[in-house]
Amino acid sequence: MELKDKITEQPSRYDHLEKMSVTELLQHINEEDALVAAAVRKALLQIEPLVEAIEPRMRRGGRLFYVGAGTSGRLGVLDASELPPTFGVPDTWVVGLIAGGEQALRHAVERAEDVAEQGWQDLLSYAPTPDDTVLGIAASGTTPYVLGAVKEARENGLLSGCITSNPGTPLAQAVEFPIETIVGPEFVTGSSRMKSGTAQKMVLNMISTTLMIRLGRVQGNRMVNMQLTNDKLVDRGTRMLQHSLGLSYEEAQQRLLEAGSVSEAITKTKY
Repeated sequence: MELKDKITEQPSRYDHLEKMSVTELLQHINEEDALVAAAVRKALLQIEPLVEAIEPRMRRGGRLFYVGAGTSGRLGVLDASELPPTFGVPDTWVVGLIAGGEQALRHAVERAEDVAEQGWQDLLSYAPTPDDTVLGIAASGTTPYVLGAVKEARENGLLSGCITSNPGTPLAQAVEFPIETIVGPEFVTGSSRMKSGTAQKMVLNMISTTLMIRLGRVQGNRMVNMQLTNDKLVDRGTRMLQHSLGLSYEEAQQRLLEAGSVSEAITKTKY
């Protein structure tokens, strides 16, 4: 796919940005951001079958791997890292891999995304199985690190999907479940950390949150399995128990701390 063919590389709808006032810049960025939710909405019919295919695999013990480079990789790592404290799941359920490794989370690693073989090599360290899923994340849809990983994953029997901001990319053609969020040219030409990154974050939120709900990590609308890692979360859990069990704040907090989670405290009360 040629550079000129990528929507993510097309010129911004705005020019002479350096001459704009702060007000104008903020307003125009906001106008562009407003287009993202609509683009994601159009992709819902692509997201749904992927989630439905992942769920039974995770029920059998399969894992979900996010694979990306640069902004895309960082967003995958971010989403994966937030699931254990939010839903009380092991950090092995969803794993984020980024080209260049942990160093790339804070600093650009030169040409790390250009090594097509490295994505699959990074996955091999987790001993992947056919119950696992690999979700490639690349706004361009052409990143070699990501493309190499999903191709090898699919050839080895893993479920494969992707999130990209260009239509008909090599990445989308390489996977079983492509998700294309066509957000249009970026406000700063080619800066896919902006609208493309926002769309990726929204889709990742949808996928992981829906899976966690379907896998029983939420009751009603509450994070009953969250880790009690700070006073704010202990207070939140205490209030959940107050609401669910009709207890005083003090008694609810005591039961919560003894049980270790809202879910466990409710279960112990029932039985």
